[in-house]
Amino acid sequence: MRAKSNPYKNCIMNYTPLENRYDKMIYRYCGNSGLLLPVISLGLWHNFGEADDFDEATKMIKYAFDSGVTYFDLANNYGPPPGTAERNFGKIMKNNFKSYRDEMIIASKAGHLMWPGPYGDGSSRKNLLASVDQSLHRTGLDYFDIFYSHRYDGVTPVEETVQTLIDIVKQGKALYIGLSKYPADKVERAYRMFQENGVLCLVNQDRYNLFERDVEKEKLFVADKYGVGFVAFSPLAQGILTDKYLNEIPRNSRASKSTGFLQIEQITECKIKVASELNNLALRRNQSLAQMALSWILKDKRISSVIIGTSSVEQLKNNLQAINKLDFTFEELEEIENVLLALKNN
Repeated sequence: MRAKSNPYKNCIMNYTPLENRYDKMIYRYCGNSGLLLPVISLGLWHNFGEADDFDEATKMIKYAFDSGVTYFDLANNYGPPPGTAERNFGKIMKNNFKSYRDEMIIASKAGHLMWPGPYGDGSSRKNLLASVDQSLHRTGLDYFDIFYSHRYDGVTPVEETVQTLIDIVKQGKALYIGLSKYPADKVERAYRMFQENGVLCLVNQDRYNLFERDVEKEKLFVADKYGVGFVAFSPLAQGILTDKYLNEIPRNSRASKSTGFLQIEQITECKIKVASELNNLALRRNQSLAQMALSWILKDKRISSVIIGTSSVEQLKNNLQAINKLDFTFEELEEIENVLLALKNN
């Protein structure tokens, strides 16, 4: 019997995506727009930089696209070192996806420290205009589908940032505008200004997971009020909402490294206890903990998409299966809230 070929074995050569890829994904309209986003998108914050395995990165992007993932989320400072995730993505695009550019939503952002001196950081007009040009050059793209202001820097007037984003769209460097991690009062002010200028703010991107639910207080409501889509990042709390850390800190995991955003002290005994109880519920639902955590976010129809970050095709495959069970019973939701109460009261 002839062995099946592995379509991801030779990841540098051009490839032909699966014909049935769009049958494998669920899509939602992003806010009050005609743009559909996959409910699960691929983020390149980690694992796509110069220090990472380029072949594995290519395999993940191919597998994602073959699974109906059309949204790929970048930022100018993603790496490490900063800029290399965009550069690597540009190489992968050139080698494999040149013919499929119109089937992809490619986003980038600017606002965090990127180069030395007073103009390489923040959300000023100077920084954003220079950043979008640099990002387009690194990726080799003619335009971004979405370009975000990555953060409110606490200094630049919102009006300056908003006008700059409007100009980036009018210059043809991006099709849509996005905001990321803006305080609720600033983001509403920005929405109003976009509206007054006849330019749609397509999407707000913020941290949202079972452990971090601040967006439920106001941001989700405000986005919905102005017809803005909402994209959740860090849906698995940097991996704590998976079965990875239930028994120990694995070698080569994010928490085992001395640098990075997830440190060992963040993986508290209480969080592990809560994650273990959630894992038991997930198993009863015939899901992994990661799948249930993603499904839980997507139960809210105001969420346009969740951005996942994966380190392997196997991990990506597991996470994508979350779309097979997005519904929860009342009893399941009640049990989740009761389990999370332990974390609130700790």
